[in-house]
Amino acid sequence: MKKKIAILGSTGSIGQQTLDVIKNNKERFTAEILIAGQNSNLLIQQAKTFKPKIVVINDESKYQYVKEQLKHESIKIYSGKNEVINAVRSKLIDTVVSAVVGYSGLEPTISAIEARKNIAIANKETLVVAGELINNLIKKYKVKMYPIDSEHSAIYQCILGEEQNEYEKIILTASGGPFKGFKRSQLEKVTPNEALNHPKWKMGKKISIDSATLMNKGLEVIEAKWLFNIDPKNIEVVIHPEAIIHSMVQFIDGSIKAQLGVPDMKIPIQFALTSPYRIDSNFPRLSFNEKLSLNFEKPDLNTFKNLKLAFQAIKEGGNKPCILNAANEVVVDSFLKKEIKFLEMSDIIEECLNKMEYIANLNFEDYVEIDKKTRVLTKKLINK
Repeated sequence: MKKKIAILGSTGSIGQQTLDVIKNNKERFTAEILIAGQNSNLLIQQAKTFKPKIVVINDESKYQYVKEQLKHESIKIYSGKNEVINAVRSKLIDTVVSAVVGYSGLEPTISAIEARKNIAIANKETLVVAGELINNLIKKYKVKMYPIDSEHSAIYQCILGEEQNEYEKIILTASGGPFKGFKRSQLEKVTPNEALNHPKWKMGKKISIDSATLMNKGLEVIEAKWLFNIDPKNIEVVIHPEAIIHSMVQFIDGSIKAQLGVPDMKIPIQFALTSPYRIDSNFPRLSFNEKLSLNFEKPDLNTFKNLKLAFQAIKEGGNKPCILNAANEVVVDSFLKKEIKFLEMSDIIEECLNKMEYIANLNFEDYVEIDKKTRVLTKKLINK
């Protein structure tokens, strides 16, 4: 039977590549529901191409425009946050690809889990903010969560079939971003355009800035803790600029398994949708007949403080990861608007972590309140 899919964030980078995978495997997948934030023109184009049963534009001001443009299609059109929630709970689907960026993915992902939908997750912030809550819900509603991030997909592939064996360490690889090897003095004057120029991956703006600051790797450390039930002290990060090895797992006998491939997100997207099986693809192949080199080095935690702050946040637990994420989303937006400098981002995040009250045990409403309070504090620190 075909897998019936809703894409939460269909117009983003991961969403578009998910649709490429669906297009190339029409006998296996159908895009039943497409959900976008503001990019109405691309959503309309996607709707006309893939003929979903439902489209949702979160931005209510775009609703009439989308409705008018799709009036000749047999597609139901909705808008607004509540309709996003309704869409991911729909009986039309069995799988939700959570491909939005940021905190906004948390509530709809929770709703999809509660509706017993399997989740293919690229929205790492969901697990960063509320990993314990998400894991409890997954167990309660007996659903599956498959990682899309290349690093977490790599780990998942390495441990698949090793259920009887214990692993002692996860090794997350990082390309180092556009400023690998830079010192703090060199980072003083870097611009948003320079930070967006990732050497290996084509990503959205927010993720690109996170990669440049190494916050993306910090968020992945927290995500890995919840996905793979591992103590953060057993998660290591190494800089691997070639981006060929996507991550590794070290087992208790000392052996290491690594997952290799070209830097193409469609590979982990497809595997998340077909797991535990692999299917044919026309994706580019890694050739060992060409000259390849694999280099590794330790991340510079003094220069790129965000990674260190993420390790500290998950070690302390409670509301600290939620604070880290909220503050980061605000400072990244501010940096892109040229309101603050590159190095100020980590300084402000650190100040938020220090000033916000620590709370150990949280429910969903607590996360919502902490996110709001952190954003208010972060903006005050930016404007002081």
